[in-house]
Amino acid sequence: MNKIVLQFGLLIFSLSVFFFSRVGLPAIQVLFRSFIVFISTTFMLGVIVIVFVNAINKASFRKKEILENNNRK
Repeated sequence: MNKIVLQFGLLIFSLSVFFFSRVGLPAIQVLFRSFIVFISTTFMLGVIVIVFVNAINKASFRKKEILENNNRK
């Protein structure tokens, strides 16, 4: 999952470099703004993935407990 988040962040970085360069900003500002966009996007996606994986794990453990309790009866 980390590779997917990082690759998506790099895609967003590339797109933001293209977008900011089309606006007419100087090269150093283009790279700086694109880097900020990359860091924020990667961080937000990382948090979303962690929450999503934890939710799936909780659901699977609940399902496993329910199945075990039904088998005992």
